[in-house]
Amino acid sequence: MSLTTLLQNDLGDCDPALKKRFHREAKKLLRIVAKTMGLSTKDYDLRSNVGGPAVSGEITLHTDNVYVQVSQSYMGNGKNILVRACDGRKDYTGKVNHWAPVTALSDIHQFIGYMNTPPAKSRLFRLKATQITLKSSSGSSGF
Repeated sequence: MSLTTLLQNDLGDCDPALKKRFHREAKKLLRIVAKTMGLSTKDYDLRSNVGGPAVSGEITLHTDNVYVQVSQSYMGNGKNILVRACDGRKDYTGKVNHWAPVTALSDIHQFIGYMNTPPAKSRLFRLKATQITLKSSSGSSGF
């Protein structure tokens, strides 16, 4: 079951196994995002907060300068991914919040490209060159 399909359920009032699967799938996808960004496991934190029975909880990828969080938003389907710049892994409030639907993660290269293109780059992300270079089978290519 895809993350998009899982989010069509009310994860705050559902079978606990479904909520657990949502967290597992989101963590798997955020690990792929981190790997595609060229990060090693020591370059980021991956956290899962299950939350209580009324919410989906959230899964967070936190690097030294970007914070990406997936959840079932009470604000609607277009607000499942929170992305913001941050100043280190102890910065839990970060810069300006930007929202995207979970479908934005269906093309990870495009999602990372969004984080590296104006206007997002100028006002949101200040990623190091190593973090915006994508790994590919034919070598590295950046956006």
